[in-house]
Amino acid sequence: MSLKNKFPDLNTFWSELIVEELLRCGVEYFCVAPGSRSAPLAIAIAANPRAKAVVHFDERGLGFYALGLTVASKKPTVVVTTSGSACANLFPSIIEASKKKLPLIILTADRPPELRGTGANQTIDQVKIFGDYVRFFFDMPCPTLEISPETVLTTIDQAVFRAHGEIGGPVHLNCMFREPLAPAPTKRNFSSYLHSIKTWKGQRTPYTDYVIPQLEISDAAMQDAIHILQSIKNGILVVGKIGGKEDEEAILALAQKLNWPIFADITSGLRLGHTESQIIHNFEHILTAGFKGPIDGVLHLGGRLTSGLWYQTIKKLQPRHYIMVLKHPLRNDSNHIVTLRFQSEIKVFCHNLIPQISPRLATPLLKNLQRANKICEKITTGHIFNSDNLISEPAVSHLVSKFIPKNSGLFIANSMPIRDMNLFATPEGNPVRVTANRGASGIDGNIATAAGFAKELKEPCTAILGDLAFLYDLNSLIFLQNPKHPFVLIVLNNNGGAIFSFLPAADIKIGFKKFFTSPHNITFAHAAKLFEFSYQAIQTIPEFTQAYASAVQTPKTTILEVYSDLNRNIKSHQNLAKKIRNL
Repeated sequence: MSLKNKFPDLNTFWSELIVEELLRCGVEYFCVAPGSRSAPLAIAIAANPRAKAVVHFDERGLGFYALGLTVASKKPTVVVTTSGSACANLFPSIIEASKKKLPLIILTADRPPELRGTGANQTIDQVKIFGDYVRFFFDMPCPTLEISPETVLTTIDQAVFRAHGEIGGPVHLNCMFREPLAPAPTKRNFSSYLHSIKTWKGQRTPYTDYVIPQLEISDAAMQDAIHILQSIKNGILVVGKIGGKEDEEAILALAQKLNWPIFADITSGLRLGHTESQIIHNFEHILTAGFKGPIDGVLHLGGRLTSGLWYQTIKKLQPRHYIMVLKHPLRNDSNHIVTLRFQSEIKVFCHNLIPQISPRLATPLLKNLQRANKICEKITTGHIFNSDNLISEPAVSHLVSKFIPKNSGLFIANSMPIRDMNLFATPEGNPVRVTANRGASGIDGNIATAAGFAKELKEPCTAILGDLAFLYDLNSLIFLQNPKHPFVLIVLNNNGGAIFSFLPAADIKIGFKKFFTSPHNITFAHAAKLFEFSYQAIQTIPEFTQAYASAVQTPKTTILEVYSDLNRNIKSHQNLAKKIRNL
């Protein structure tokens, strides 16, 4: 690497050091919101040919877009903003990244110390503004020759290491700059200043190369787990969000040895495109029917399940053993039911366990759940595809899971879309990469996250959103103007927040419609026209099937707006629940 003093200005020179070191630490994308105070950083990014830059005017959407890039690439992404409220607008995406333990690198430009607390324009207190939601904070001083370039480089290296740490997540560098912010012509030369990092300049590696420690499970702890698992007569293997294909294969191999039923969450990767007989795809319907076990043990691999009914049920059943395995050390035990907790990679835990577990015979529990699974599949399919052919939200989930192309991405928004996909997806389709913003489970930034996810996935992508999530993030449609692969955005328009009709709030007689469901009376054809997307309004199942089949083959963005009557949707869910309970 050669710093050629293209911009003989210390602000931009430090920024070049920052950008170069971030690239050496594995960063590819720099998501930049335009601003004056952040000009040195923007110029340095523009000047480095290895930096992939994304520019967007809305910091809130930009943060979520960066989050989507990180989900798909599993690499850190940098977000750059100017000072003031621009910085504060990143907070929702930082919370989501923190909850999901994703390595976002936040660079916010700031005023110098002499302007803080003076009423200077566009100045807020940015020091530790994100509180404990970031894993590391550093208030970068104004560039000066009194501070060595090594300080800049080691600060970047520490930040990236902390973003990948035991509890990974976002980190925040607050970069102060004095004017002039744009590089001014000068005869200054920084050769002597850079002499101490001469060796670094001739390399492509970080100044400080951190070694991430590997987690190991002691033999004694593994023997404890084996003893407990062998003693469990009626066990269930529960799978939440995991790390990908290697985890999936390891879990399936362990399940074959244990011969336990698998309750797999929609985000696990085992819910779609997997027809293994041990996977109980309709487990949530079975729970609705009043499942009572017997269960004396649970092995929970990965993150939290979408199904609230699982947590209600298992709290009542109180199995003697509840073993949980997660890579991080955090509790993840809202029921306070976990009896043995392993901090480990899922695949490592499974591979250690499999050779030492004796093969088990299928239990009556597994056979009963398999029978119930088939019955529930028949009931739900018949309920969804009735004689009137009108499209429903459950039908959308079923049809997408059945017809989504191989090697696709699927982003599912919060509230009803992810719940319906968890309930009504069929395993008969293709295995695809599934993601959702289930950290804080908000409806903000869903379009932006889906767009970033699709960008880095480099494959066709389908996103399912409710109407309020769509409205919330309209600005982010600009990210989808020129996709290189088909992007299908399915909007379930039931004219408001349908989920509240399934919650205790629905019992409120005064103000429920206005204050909870919040009807908006808007359709989205003009939004599609504004951004030059293809668009189709959908009312029947044949219309959806045909439109979706066409959209996933069209290399552009298509909005499919599915009209759904809120009251009809509620009654449909209620009637299905009655059928299931009468099993």
